[in-house]
Amino acid sequence: MTLQIADEHRVRTLTLDRPEALNAFNEELYDATAEALLAAAEDPAVAVVLLTGNGRGFSAGTDLLEMHARTTDPAFVPGKHGFQGFLDALVAFPKPLVCAVNGLGLGIGATILGFADLAFMSATARLKCPFTSLGVAPEAASSYLLPLLVGRQNAVWLLQSSAWVDAATAREMGLVWQVCEPDDLLPTARRHAEVLAAKPVSSLVAVKRTMTEPLRAGIAAARERENAAFAELMGGPANREALTAFAEGREPDFTALPPGW
Repeated sequence: MTLQIADEHRVRTLTLDRPEALNAFNEELYDATAEALLAAAEDPAVAVVLLTGNGRGFSAGTDLLEMHARTTDPAFVPGKHGFQGFLDALVAFPKPLVCAVNGLGLGIGATILGFADLAFMSATARLKCPFTSLGVAPEAASSYLLPLLVGRQNAVWLLQSSAWVDAATAREMGLVWQVCEPDDLLPTARRHAEVLAAKPVSSLVAVKRTMTEPLRAGIAAARERENAAFAELMGGPANREALTAFAEGREPDFTALPPGW
């Protein structure tokens, strides 16, 4: 199993469980997490979902070895939901989503915070949006949601620099709500999740709907723009160099790319 699911006090905790891969999302984990969100949305006994990771990582983003296989293996078989189906489930999720960032978060492990209703982060955790270092475009409507969440210039830095952001900086930006000592992270996130979960589900859903409905058109348009840019860049010279370098265990060298890349 790549996902642990536990219920307590109307809070469903989803724990990403590929610790050997820093909880990177392969097709199996995308499918399992999407299914879990869809099930939680329909379950009247669930008021809040709390998402965290097992081990040193929150999530290392999309599994780059699998991404490399997707671009090079004609026989690669995608999952039922995949990345886009997982995003569909996030966008549609009608109940509070609380994230507890326990460790490293890269790619979707960082941009998922655009969909979090509350986000808590370990003081030792770090985040990175590595799109330019992979030669690709943003994802998960982050080009729309992150400027709303942290302001334009912070979003530019996050999305264009591929730099690590520590917990204090993430809190200062507004990317997360609270920073906790590692041992306090889950108890603190759970305590706040249970405060919400004690309220009527119908009211929680109504509040979230009225807050997120004005954003839906913007999210959909951003995903369309990002998908088009990603499709254009994926498999291109910069992306091939980045993925080859990752597979070979070295830093990518973009200096020899054709002009414009």
